[in-house]
Amino acid sequence: MSGPLFHLFSSAPEPVAPFSHAVEADGWVQLTGQMPTDPDDDAKPLPDGIDAQTRRVMDNLGLVLAELGLGLEHVTSARAYLVNFERDYAAMNEAYASYFPADRRPARTCVGVTALARGALVEIDMIAKRP
Repeated sequence: MSGPLFHLFSSAPEPVAPFSHAVEADGWVQLTGQMPTDPDDDAKPLPDGIDAQTRRVMDNLGLVLAELGLGLEHVTSARAYLVNFERDYAAMNEAYASYFPADRRPARTCVGVTALARGALVEIDMIAKRP
């Protein structure tokens, strides 16, 4: 068993707090929850609405996975956090589902929360497994 590897990538969005983009141990990769921040301009306003924010979050997670030599097909589990659960759940699900084939969706939990960093509407974290 090897010790954990802590990954921080310049191509991914600047962390909003003191954390690594991903931590890897024994082929398992835990991706920190991504915000809908622009990876090229941290000061840019967040996208408007849950659809655009969900897509930016998923794209940001894809950037981290790509840096690790992985893709969404390696994701085994995800957790989504929504500030306006009842209002945004269906639209977030529609955007999220578009990133996965219907027969290869990771296990997932979705939780309503009172607030997220930067005033975001959604945050998603993931666990992936190296082949």
